Amino acid sequence: MPGALALRRTPHSKTTMQDDDRGRADTAETPAPPPATGFFRRFLRLLTFVDLPIKQKFLLLAIGTLFWFGSMAVVTVFALTAIQYKYHLVSEQIMPHDQAAREVLSHLQSIDRDLQFIGPHDTGADLLAIQSMRDHVKSIRAVNARLSLRQNGTSGTFIENLVRSLATASPASLHYLQGIMAVADRIDQSLDSYIHAKRKLPRAMDTEAITTAVDDAKDQVAKGVALATQHAQGVAAEYGSINDQIYQIIRESVNAILAVLLIASTLLFFFVRWIIVAFQRPIAAIIRQIDSLSTGDINLAKKVAIKSQDEIGTLSQKFNSLVDNVYGMTIYKKVIEEDASLDEVYHRLGDVFDTELAIPGYTIYDVNAQKKEMRVAHPPLVGDARLHCDLEVLSDCSQCRAVHTGHTVSSFEFPGVCRRFVPQDGVGHICIPLTAGGNTGGVVQLRFAADASGAMLDPAAPQKLFNAETYINQSLSVIEAKRLMQTLRESAMVDPMTGLYNRRFLQEHTAQIISGVLRRKTQIGLLVCDIDYFKQVNDTHGHDAGDQLLRETAIVLKNAVRESDIVIRFGGEEFLVLLMDVQADDAQVVAEKIRQSIEKLKVTVGEKVLQKTISIGVAEFPGDTDGFWQAIKYADVALYRAKEGGRNQCVRFAPDMWQHGDF
Repeated sequence: MPGALALRRTPHSKTTMQDDDRGRADTAETPAPPPATGFFRRFLRLLTFVDLPIKQKFLLLAIGTLFWFGSMAVVTVFALTAIQYKYHLVSEQIMPHDQAAREVLSHLQSIDRDLQFIGPHDTGADLLAIQSMRDHVKSIRAVNARLSLRQNGTSGTFIENLVRSLATASPASLHYLQGIMAVADRIDQSLDSYIHAKRKLPRAMDTEAITTAVDDAKDQVAKGVALATQHAQGVAAEYGSINDQIYQIIRESVNAILAVLLIASTLLFFFVRWIIVAFQRPIAAIIRQIDSLSTGDINLAKKVAIKSQDEIGTLSQKFNSLVDNVYGMTIYKKVIEEDASLDEVYHRLGDVFDTELAIPGYTIYDVNAQKKEMRVAHPPLVGDARLHCDLEVLSDCSQCRAVHTGHTVSSFEFPGVCRRFVPQDGVGHICIPLTAGGNTGGVVQLRFAADASGAMLDPAAPQKLFNAETYINQSLSVIEAKRLMQTLRESAMVDPMTGLYNRRFLQEHTAQIISGVLRRKTQIGLLVCDIDYFKQVNDTHGHDAGDQLLRETAIVLKNAVRESDIVIRFGGEEFLVLLMDVQADDAQVVAEKIRQSIEKLKVTVGEKVLQKTISIGVAEFPGDTDGFWQAIKYADVALYRAKEGGRNQCVRFAPDMWQHGDF
């Protein structure tokens, strides 16, 4: 965050802050990608609904899926209907006509054979031949009637009747039926003429009429044979054509279905691809960033890419903003941890109010609980700057409502709530106590513009207030540590040889340390460290060498932990390290880091170089026990287990190491 990086640099933190500035510049937030300029890309984004809200996106996906399924269904139904239509043509027209033509030919051929047995002379077979021919003519009429009945049938489903109605006989078939019926009628007439001429008395028999009737019948038979033969050939040709058409319909239907499947699959592929880009990748990136945040390894170069303008794009944008805030908080806390004094932390916090949050007015007070006094820590009262509270609060901090109650005091919630605030037209105040270690060690007063009713005028003021409280909360543990260090400097609680805190410090500040940890709901990692075979150094090289080794070890311990952590010389060659606000098992990692650093330490004593190891016992409060001194005892038990296990190792306390009942 720009404000966090624009904080005032001290000589102690100059290099770190320059590196932070350079890192932030290199990993600045990548702007959202510009809209696609290519027509094809815009077209794909339109087809795959990338920029639509998620609900509409999947609704349109469902509609599109139904459309393509419907398209394939229409093609399939159309193809099957067309095939059924052709099938009805074959089954209702082609095959019956072909069979009828063959039957008609057979009957006509039989009539032609029977005509050989009739004539002017009485052979005795006339009557049988005439009867046979009449039966064949009757059969021809029955065949034609069967075709007509099949043509006019209406049995079956609606679709079948509709298809059957479409599959009507061709004009050629109708012409054939009419021709065959005419031939049958003419044959009947010829037979009637023959019988009429034949019934006359032999002396009166009209031979010419008989011959004419027989010849006419033969001509009609020949005409019928020609019609039936021609019709059979036409039916066969039409059957071949319909067969080719059916194959063509099948091929075209398969191609159409494949084309629909190809188009649908292509669109689905692009949709799924854009879904992966717009959903899976940002979510996976957010998960990776969350993992990074949980380990404190924040990398702004791995921001979530904004690939769409839907809810996922909004989520990615807001998450990137969150990462920026967390990164700014992390840098801010790292900077103030490395500041040399409590006043520098106050100045850093004030710089955030000025540059990052743009709060129009603020004052940071430092409280001396022992003397019951307050002082203006930042900004200093110089020039025409004035105090916005009664001067009495400086000499008697109990008159400050925020100090007295330990709660936030806001004139925007209740106008005139604090009588020590000097009333000003158009100005309201919010006083936030800095509660650290169970005591109020300071107060931050924020001032915002107010209307006549006392309400905030700036609509951004609530967000500014929230951000300010966030920075204040981030500062509390550091302020607490700095205040403890300042208290140490004011009292003789420092070991003169190593410069570390002594046992007396721990005894007097245990309550503050415990209350702060319990209030923040965090843990303290307790490391009891003991230099291996230290007595040999004193016995072999003298106490001066031992003192030098202790001093060098103290330096290594301080460099291995944070500024907010506390290193204590617990006695002799034994040290106690308090790792403030750590997570479970973090203490074991720091202990191993210390062990390796001591193992590499080389202490020059005269012409000799000493290289020692250290054993460390690890416990956690209140993770292992709700008693602070009992937790230290547990760490000491783990230390002895490390000694017994061969030294130069870190041992984490386990319940089975303590067999003595209650502490």
